[in-house]
Amino acid sequence: MALLVQKYGGTSVADLERIRHVAERIARTRAAGHDVVVVVSAMAGETNRLLALATQAAAQPDEREADALAASGEQVTAALTAIVLRGMGVPARSFQGHQVRIETTNAFGRARIVRIDQERLRGVLGGGVVAVVAGFQGVGGDGSITTLGRGGSDTSAVALAAALAANACEIYTDVDGVYTSDPRVVPSARKLDRIAYDEMLELASLGAKVLQIRSVEFAKRYAVPVHVRSSFHDGEGTWVVQEESTMEEVSVAGVAADRDQAKLTVLGVPDRPGVAASLFGPIAHAGIVVDMIIQNVSADGSTDLTFTVPRGDYEKACRLVETIARDIAARGVTGQLGIAKVSIVGLGMRTHAGIAARMFEVLSAEGINIQMISTSEIKISVVIDEKYTELAMRALHDAFVPPAA
Repeated sequence: MALLVQKYGGTSVADLERIRHVAERIARTRAAGHDVVVVVSAMAGETNRLLALATQAAAQPDEREADALAASGEQVTAALTAIVLRGMGVPARSFQGHQVRIETTNAFGRARIVRIDQERLRGVLGGGVVAVVAGFQGVGGDGSITTLGRGGSDTSAVALAAALAANACEIYTDVDGVYTSDPRVVPSARKLDRIAYDEMLELASLGAKVLQIRSVEFAKRYAVPVHVRSSFHDGEGTWVVQEESTMEEVSVAGVAADRDQAKLTVLGVPDRPGVAASLFGPIAHAGIVVDMIIQNVSADGSTDLTFTVPRGDYEKACRLVETIARDIAARGVTGQLGIAKVSIVGLGMRTHAGIAARMFEVLSAEGINIQMISTSEIKISVVIDEKYTELAMRALHDAFVPPAA
């Protein structure tokens, strides 16, 4: 007998028919003798619909009220799931984030979980009841409803699994696991049986959409085994687990791409202490996330600073950086939108030499120019022209990822 947390995404609960299918799976799990906590997302498209209503109501909706509105999508799904389960004879009860008491910061739209009161759920489970929890939401210090940001239901599920010391957290979605690359782009991509937390963290941060990055951080911190699997069949998915020695035998576990990138270059930056801080400090204060940074020293003693930001922040970043450039007496600012970041990830990079050189050779052979390079212990990322993204992914996958046995 195990304690399992099962999370069902928006496509898995898109309508009543799919909710009934989910309820049947939950009932089978409970009939097998397991205690079950279920975390549900809003029905597919519902959060977008609600947020669109908010912007129709006001050009800039109040953040607190927008969170209260957006959180109602998961409340509907949780209640419907509990109703269906009870109609099947399975005792079930729905809970909103504030009823479980998932305490968060007051950062509306991007709140972070601070603490979970597990006692109420333990009492429900002790009575043989399935707890159906609305994902994506919590309660701030002042009692306001908060939301955790896009993909927040994954975080809700893993955090609950950590708080309850569950045996596993099962993430049910519309894909059947974690693949070595996007199979829609790379036909030879294959499903992984197991992947380490660190590899999954890198892939999630680099454009892989299977798991939300904060959920993987929670899983790693509290050693929660996560099973990513399809809600449409009973096959095994991919286990996200602690690193195992055999994982380093493979140099590259996956290839990812992120097209949500834009590049800015500040030309002729004076080479003196504090200039970088005066540039990137205001950018950070504006809530713009800077990713890759390259600094080139010119012969005249000045430097060119090139960095990437999310594409949606490009115009805002341009305006801000142009103002800063004038203040620090830089020569000017240039930018580029049509770029993408392509990355290879693998624990084996720690012990396999020549991975970077081989990556550059592969891209060169395809006529793909590298604009920027960033590395970590288990990742190499390059910025290239966006039009070469799919070609680069396929070439790198063929070069580094062995075919299925």
